[in-house]
Amino acid sequence: MLVAILERRAHIQLGEEEIFVNAAGGVRLTEPAADLAIALAIASNKRNRATGGDTVAIGELGLSGELRRVSQLERRLLEAHRLGFKRAIIPGASEIREPALKGMEVQRVDMIGDAIKVAFAERAAPVLAPA
Repeated sequence: MLVAILERRAHIQLGEEEIFVNAAGGVRLTEPAADLAIALAIASNKRNRATGGDTVAIGELGLSGELRRVSQLERRLLEAHRLGFKRAIIPGASEIREPALKGMEVQRVDMIGDAIKVAFAERAAPVLAPA
């Protein structure tokens, strides 16, 4: 479903690509909050550009490409910050207490296309080495 959303809403051509998603340690990804991170990873591979190792992306994707709020977002962001993440891309409608996240740049987006622009345009991300 994420590939269809990326093609239709973010205009990324993936029809001829072989796409496999693998989580570290073989963890099964059933959490909807992982949608945005997976979509950005696919876009990163297609663009051959990294978003940066200090970026966390949290959000559920709807069929029209909108980013939906997820439960316990503030708790997730605090944990990500504790693990060293400096930037977060989250759904625009999310409610969090900004002062609790001092030192973390929080970027709110409403649509997957906007998330991709933010993920790749805000910093000079390194080009990935060809596989």
